[in-house]
Amino acid sequence: MDNSGQISAPGTLQAGAVIVPEPPRVPDRPLAELAADYELKLSGARPPLRRYVAMLWQRRHFIIGYATARNVSMYTDAKLGQIWQVLTPLLNAGVYYLIFGLLFEAARGVAHYPAFLVTGVFVFAFSERSIVTGSNVMRANLQLIRALYFPRASLPLAYVIVELQQMLVGMVVLVVIMLVSGEYPSWYWLLLIPAVFLQTLFNTGAALIVARLGGSLADVSELIPFFLRISRYFCGVMYLIITLPAVLTNWQKQVLSLNPFAVYISLVRVAFMHSYRTNSAGNQPYNYGLCQQFLKIPGPGKHILPGTRVPTTLILPNSKLPSIVIPKSGPLSKISNIPLQAYCHAIVTNNDLWIAAVGWGVVFFAFGIVFFWRAENLYGRG
Repeated sequence: MDNSGQISAPGTLQAGAVIVPEPPRVPDRPLAELAADYELKLSGARPPLRRYVAMLWQRRHFIIGYATARNVSMYTDAKLGQIWQVLTPLLNAGVYYLIFGLLFEAARGVAHYPAFLVTGVFVFAFSERSIVTGSNVMRANLQLIRALYFPRASLPLAYVIVELQQMLVGMVVLVVIMLVSGEYPSWYWLLLIPAVFLQTLFNTGAALIVARLGGSLADVSELIPFFLRISRYFCGVMYLIITLPAVLTNWQKQVLSLNPFAVYISLVRVAFMHSYRTNSAGNQPYNYGLCQQFLKIPGPGKHILPGTRVPTTLILPNSKLPSIVIPKSGPLSKISNIPLQAYCHAIVTNNDLWIAAVGWGVVFFAFGIVFFWRAENLYGRG
């Protein structure tokens, strides 16, 4: 302490002493050159595409673990817990059955309509939830993105895996529904593996695309549900596309049948349902009269026009006679018209469906990865 009571450091300045400023801590050079000398890299820089994909593969265990943890935590506040994973689509299917199956008679022309409907609801819900959650993923995880560096595509991938896990649980429920409906296991059920895999590729690509768009423009997340609602009503979730009004031309029905949502729904139905495979248009030689009979009166228990020649397999499955003429009266005049669909021209073939499934899945996945990667250094910025 000095005489004035102030705290002072030991020593005093000598008369005439000059204070020399310390040299600058940062050299007087452009920062870019300095960073290059010390091999510094921008933390959020976009790596080359090949290295970016390799980084995603290295973090596959984290992505799966994050997805599993999120899947478990989604329904922790609900008393029914994970049951909501399958209860929600089942309730939706029940509503659609009341409205479309009964009120609008969309069940006409479909054998085992409940199984047909639930399959469409579960498969469409897989794509729907993947795209909706993907459109919100970047803004919902903004703090995580700003706090840590990791390949940003990990987030959309994890959210798609969450939906895939829920879809697999739904498949168990679908198996039970198929058995109750009389659709028993066959080798065709193995087709579910490539069908779900290709749909997962498509969902991943679509989620990556909307993730980038939704991350930069919040309005995209608001518009996506309306687009998906329209898609639900145009991809055959609740009805057979072939039974749509005749005002639609064949190429218009082909467009509806080959949109990605309809393609994956149809492939899962082909794999699961024997009745769907055997009754599909094109499975029998084309017959104008029988086809028109189905299109005019597609429901079961309707009267075949008197004098119409129909295959005996529609009436007597074990009969060796190729066909029989329906008499003007008698019990044979009232049979199910559903199998007559097989005598119509096919809108699309199974080969068309598989080609479209591969195309939609591979193209969307590849484009989604590249499209998302190009904005890698922009995510998380205000």
